[in-house]
Amino acid sequence: MEAPQVSLFIAFMAGFLSFITPCVLPLVPSYLSFITGLSFEDLTGKQDQQRVRLKTMSHSLFFIAGFSAVFISFGASATLIGQLFLSYQGVIRKLGGVLIVLFGLYILGVIKIKPLISEHRWHPEKKQTGYLGSFLIGISFAAGWTPCVGPILGTILLYASTTQSLLKGMGLLTFYSIGLGLPLFLASLGINSFLTYFRQLRNYLRMITVVSGAFLIVVGVMIYTNSFTLITAFLSEHGIGWYVGQ
Repeated sequence: MEAPQVSLFIAFMAGFLSFITPCVLPLVPSYLSFITGLSFEDLTGKQDQQRVRLKTMSHSLFFIAGFSAVFISFGASATLIGQLFLSYQGVIRKLGGVLIVLFGLYILGVIKIKPLISEHRWHPEKKQTGYLGSFLIGISFAAGWTPCVGPILGTILLYASTTQSLLKGMGLLTFYSIGLGLPLFLASLGINSFLTYFRQLRNYLRMITVVSGAFLIVVGVMIYTNSFTLITAFLSEHGIGWYVGQ
């Protein structure tokens, strides 16, 4: 059975939650400065705004393309691995559900998972120039995601591993990448507006963390109980939603 629209929406929301996590959102200005080679004063200044906006937009797109390529390949790999263990899909689904709930409890601070405590993101020593550099930085960001992104991304990968179509797995991670990349691109369009909203949002970072943890716990329970299949059957019966690969 193909992945319904609700699954793609959850993947998109997972990407968005990854963006607004406390260890990604505050780094957005630094990433924009790094990939463009522009100083913070250049990004927020009044001089030559059209050139600055064009440069941040174009480099952001290559940065987004870099991490999207890695995430989508992860989705394809997760689906292929899941297909190898097709006979054990029920067991894999339940174990994945339990693991996702643990991810949620980790984000809430209820438990500690040592492999997720230390940050593994690559820190380049000097600025990369050109669009290829921005693309490669995007790849490095995806290859060594922060502890905050890891559990949320892992949730979508675990769900992708329970699907039976390569296109479904790639579709889920495509929507995850859009959820993560779209707000980053919008931030590049108006860095001054982003910084204004970010200052207001800082007071709610703890609440965002709680929402992210609760989101993972709900998704984990849904996967464990196979609720996605029930939702799919309901949508199919009532002619609601659309399917990847149909």
